[in-house]
Amino acid sequence: MATSLLQMEGDDSVHLHITHSNLKSFSADVRFSPQMSVEAVKEKLWKKCGTSVNSMALELYDDTGSKVALLSDDARPLGFFSPFDGFRLHIIDLDPSSVTTGGWLEDTSLVEKYNISEEDYAKRTDSFRKFKEKRVSQNPVPAEAKTKENHMEDLCANIKVGDRCQVEPGEKRGMVKYVGRAESLGPGYWVGIQYDEPLGKHDGMVKGTRFFECPPLHGGMVRPDKVKVGDYPERDPFEEDEI
Repeated sequence: MATSLLQMEGDDSVHLHITHSNLKSFSADVRFSPQMSVEAVKEKLWKKCGTSVNSMALELYDDTGSKVALLSDDARPLGFFSPFDGFRLHIIDLDPSSVTTGGWLEDTSLVEKYNISEEDYAKRTDSFRKFKEKRVSQNPVPAEAKTKENHMEDLCANIKVGDRCQVEPGEKRGMVKYVGRAESLGPGYWVGIQYDEPLGKHDGMVKGTRFFECPPLHGGMVRPDKVKVGDYPERDPFEEDEI
């Protein structure tokens, strides 16, 4: 108890490693204030993993893997449980019908897909292929207007894997996870981003190609001109509530 009070009085944030009972590939390092209530911690984690606050149980483990505490009282401050940098906070999803169950957020092979034969698709008059062919025939693209293979390569000179960044539009923050070509997305250079919040569209795999690893719905592939690298720390959603 004395240790908990000392940590709260110092008001030093702690960096905890986050894991999830249902999402085996989910992993994050998050900064918390010891003065945050357990309920506030759950609110912050809900935005990262999708498990609702009411269905979330939290367990704290030390750096040796030993269980320290079950954070069962939502009203208590996090500092009461004496967390330290490097400790692990494990999320347990108690909802059997949660979006995180069944593995479909991580294994796309579990999702039933609609397939159409090439012959049947070619017969359709309302397909995107027919629309594209019609547009090209009506407005042929000049050769000089086509995207080059080195499109935006120069903008990647100062963008490196591991850089903190901000992506427009929306001022979304995250970390650079990939810089290079992505033929499945189009000619030129692309930047892969792991967003701090679940604002992305994938987990680093796009159109069957794995460009990087990140939690589900945290990944994005954007053009270099949309990325600014620099001192863009992870936003704390509770800072706006402070007076």
